[in-house]
Amino acid sequence: MTSSDFTRGIRENKTQVAHQLIQVMLVGFAIGMTRTVVPALAESEFGLERGSFLLLASFVVAFGAVKAVMNFVAGRWSERVGRKRVLFWGWVVALPIPVMIWYAPDWNWIVAATVLLGVNQGLCWSMTQTAKLDITRAEERGLTMGLNEFSGYVGVAIAGILTAYAAEWLGARVGLLVFGMAVVLLALVLTVVWVKDTLPWAKAETAAHKAAPPKNPPRYPQGVSEHPSTGEVFALMSWRDRRLFAISQAGLVEKFVDALVWALFPVFLVGKGASLTEVGWIVGVYGFVWGGSQLFTGRLSDYVGRFWPNVLGMWICGAGAAMVVMGTGALWWSVSVGVAGFGMALLYPNLSAAVADITPPAWRGSAIGIYRFWRDLGYAIGALGLGLAASLTGAAEAAFWFVAISMFTSGAVLFWLGEETHPRLNPAGPREVADA
Repeated sequence: MTSSDFTRGIRENKTQVAHQLIQVMLVGFAIGMTRTVVPALAESEFGLERGSFLLLASFVVAFGAVKAVMNFVAGRWSERVGRKRVLFWGWVVALPIPVMIWYAPDWNWIVAATVLLGVNQGLCWSMTQTAKLDITRAEERGLTMGLNEFSGYVGVAIAGILTAYAAEWLGARVGLLVFGMAVVLLALVLTVVWVKDTLPWAKAETAAHKAAPPKNPPRYPQGVSEHPSTGEVFALMSWRDRRLFAISQAGLVEKFVDALVWALFPVFLVGKGASLTEVGWIVGVYGFVWGGSQLFTGRLSDYVGRFWPNVLGMWICGAGAAMVVMGTGALWWSVSVGVAGFGMALLYPNLSAAVADITPPAWRGSAIGIYRFWRDLGYAIGALGLGLAASLTGAAEAAFWFVAISMFTSGAVLFWLGEETHPRLNPAGPREVADA
């Protein structure tokens, strides 16, 4: 194939972009089917003792820890065997999940199913993101990430609502079995038949950058080899480069909000008298606002930069978490999680876009995988923290304050250590280009 076969751009690769958007929506369906029914019916359907906040959070802890590791593995693996193969095996791993939830004699089976879900999400969601970045241009990264996360989190919201109705019509176990198997089988067929491997686009981009440096060169980390080791990339993302450290810690803490909405918010609402379908719709507001807003928040960052959307997103999201426990009623809770969802929409695609801005295509897959490692480890750390906060006080409300304070603090760290990463707004100087 010639270099012209690897032209990048959303419009130029619209068919593959569309296939990847369908994939990430199905990934959202897979996680969304556990968002409403499983935590809300943990006591009545799966035998969890009332008030066991830490045990309730355990399935989110397991999910976050496993997904974090698989993000790390997926990024490195995809640079060796290709994006499509990693995506395929992610869906193969998901096949037993609906059956395990259907059969589950106790809560341990739910935790085990969630471990497999973490593997699935780490492999599949990572690949939909990386693949689209491979085939789109640098000036489209915000829009690309916005489209990706819009599709995924609208999928999460839709699945939460559909499975709530399916549980009422068919029963919790059968409803999740039918929905889950349909999603996984469809995803496998689409992966095999229509998805292309995009690794050749990443290799072509690396070659093009060597032949003709871009007009606005990115501010890549200095003193890094062309093909750094896994340990070197991990160190850069985790502490050596202050910009990448700031982004990684923000990614970790923002997952506290999602862990809260997943693990404790349905239980909080049921405890306040909400029905299962009401819980589905209120939690759905969070997903719809988060997903829908990313259609423009990602594109917005292509014009105004990544820094301020990320910082303000952290603080707005924290405010939404605090608002939940400052009022009562379905309307108030819906508005509160809508605020949190909008904050997530500002920061979620743009933290990833910032990583992509300042990491070279030769090891961008690894960098994104390590960022996603830290980000999704936030599920585990956040779920453990909010579970402890609720257990020690005996009230779910303490978990909301724990998350709000964490978001405000992390946003301050990002403000202090971060900087604008968009190459057009903050390009590298001649000396940085020479040293890169």
